[in-house]
Amino acid sequence: MDDWINLLQWPAMAVTLLAAWLVGSAHHGRRKLGFWCFLASNALWVAWGVHDQAWALIILQLCLVVTNVRGAFKNTDDSPEK
Repeated sequence: MDDWINLLQWPAMAVTLLAAWLVGSAHHGRRKLGFWCFLASNALWVAWGVHDQAWALIILQLCLVVTNVRGAFKNTDDSPEK
């Protein structure tokens, strides 16, 4: 079980990078997906952090959940009407 949990940090990192890429998009839908990816990465990091007792990382991820939820709600489609 320890090996599996230790490997969890790699998908967490990959999902975090994907989320950052998507949130930087000019397209509303991609940004929305990016915030969901960030929330998934927060969950992965918390799971890894609990196992490794990385309490500062867990607190950071919980704070980032708040900012990601805020970003998801403030994400608007500002594209011009066609």
